[in-house]
Amino acid sequence: MTHAPEAPIGLILGGGSLLVQVGRELNTETERRLAPHGLTAQQAALLLYAASGQSTPSALKSRLGTDTAGMTRLLDRLAAKGLLRRVRHQEDRRSVVVELTAEGHELAHVLPPVFGAISLAAFSGFSGQEIGQVKDMLERILGNLAAARTAPRPAGDAVSGP
Repeated sequence: MTHAPEAPIGLILGGGSLLVQVGRELNTETERRLAPHGLTAQQAALLLYAASGQSTPSALKSRLGTDTAGMTRLLDRLAAKGLLRRVRHQEDRRSVVVELTAEGHELAHVLPPVFGAISLAAFSGFSGQEIGQVKDMLERILGNLAAARTAPRPAGDAVSGP
């Protein structure tokens, strides 16, 4: 088992807080640009995933990183806006699929340029190689954190809970 090298507390807190700050700024900008469309970032993402054929609540739930109750609320809100409906699955009558309405499809076609503009703003001045490096590093961080969730905790770990 490999251990991470000891890092100064400033780097640990600085790097983590920098990632949080970037995430917060991306979310703020996304919400600002989606407000004229009457959507939150999560609602817009759900519409895009549903438009691309991922239509079961379970598949959408895992893509959006939400739980069952959160998915139900999202679907209820978008259904109330007339953007989607739940219909019985053709082959398995016990389950439902999410279907976009005509208005939902229309809106889903407007969303990619909104997300694209946010990406262009965030990566302004970056080369293609640098963007690839950032993507690779973020994927490694996600992988490291996923592995840490399943790894046994070292003795003396101050984190408590399950």
